[in-house]
Amino acid sequence: MSDKIPGASPTPLPPDVAERLLDLLSTDDEFRQLFAKDPVSALLEAGYKPSDEDLKQLRSNMKVGSLASKDEIASGRDELKSSLTSLLCMHPIQLNAGSSGQKSE
Repeated sequence: MSDKIPGASPTPLPPDVAERLLDLLSTDDEFRQLFAKDPVSALLEAGYKPSDEDLKQLRSNMKVGSLASKDEIASGRDELKSSLTSLLCMHPIQLNAGSSGQKSE
């Protein structure tokens, strides 16, 4: 039985999986195509081993509109890794091209 709160965010990625994911997104065109088409399968290929509950939530919620360039992902790597591995992983990760990452007030 799970003690997870219904509707909560999936478990953050382990650091090694986040590293692998960012490596592939910043270098591998074939992996990037897979991630754009089927992000959950791409996460699994990068080594993510989600619980059944997390997998179900990811399959229903994870969408990719526009993927940032390899250079943008590489230059934002530290911030992206921090977000992907954070226990407070409650906001969507912005990998979309042209995102400034700044909030308006």
